[in-house]
Amino acid sequence: MKLATLKNGTRDGQLVIVSRDLQRMTAPLASVTTVQQALDRWPEVQVDLQARYEALNARMDAGEAFDASRCAAPLPRAYQWLDASAYLNHVEMTRRARGGEMPPSFLTDPVMYQGASDDFIGPRDDIVAASEELGVDLEAEVIVVTGDVPLGVNAQDALGHIRLLGLVNDVTLRSLVVPELAKGFGFVQSKPASALSPVLVTPDELGNHWRGGKLHRVMEVWLNDRQLGRPQAGEEMQFHFGELIAHAARTRRLIAGTVLGSGTVSNRSDEAGVCCLVEARVREQLREGRMHTPFLKHGDRIRIEMRDDGGASIFGAIDQVVRIERTSP
Repeated sequence: MKLATLKNGTRDGQLVIVSRDLQRMTAPLASVTTVQQALDRWPEVQVDLQARYEALNARMDAGEAFDASRCAAPLPRAYQWLDASAYLNHVEMTRRARGGEMPPSFLTDPVMYQGASDDFIGPRDDIVAASEELGVDLEAEVIVVTGDVPLGVNAQDALGHIRLLGLVNDVTLRSLVVPELAKGFGFVQSKPASALSPVLVTPDELGNHWRGGKLHRVMEVWLNDRQLGRPQAGEEMQFHFGELIAHAARTRRLIAGTVLGSGTVSNRSDEAGVCCLVEARVREQLREGRMHTPFLKHGDRIRIEMRDDGGASIFGAIDQVVRIERTSP
């Protein structure tokens, strides 16, 4: 099934069931009004949600028109946001940009941090920054949303706790990353609000493209009228989502509604392009001896999307415009 959240003036929005082709939507049970409520009661409500989803797809005249511009993030405020960096090509390149090297342990032990989840923004909301000098960058990633996950779960069993999948634009302010990480305590100011895809989908919607804990689809990333990248999300992911969940749950349980990101999708091939601008810059440095791709400017528009074999959007597009809004000191 496919689920979305409409903006309705409340913090958590209104849950709707969306048709497979993303053209129509319908309301779920009256007692389940948000995605978080559905996750909290998943064993109880899943059958009814699925039945309503199938009925929506069966009738061309059912429901009402779905418009992604009305969407908030499916989880406007999540209990937890964990972001890994499972594409080691991206890890290596971003560390090169900071003058560092990738430790050998990164091949066997996932890299992960806990980010801000109190304000996920909608797929059409602007990327707001105080200055272009902050080095505004996009990062296109795959996400999973879990149910309750027990402490110490193994990687294989962890896959059974994945309820939904989607996309995220994990916005990064590159000029703040180096001084912030130099303090030895992690990201805060360099990671503003991230945007989620309009729709989250259950794993069964993805067919054989969801296998081995990886999503084997192409991530399409556009900047204005230029395609930045179209890497394959499944092929070069060092750790699958079951391993990432098990890593996060090694010493604590995870609560239903935990959002976990793959890290920026990245392939080694130059032909695949990039899912973030810092990676484009490092590739330029390696090829040409200099970086010339700028970070995002006021008015730039980015688009992040995945399509099925027929070319139809799976999650809907994250489609955002950069807005520089200077604040008083």
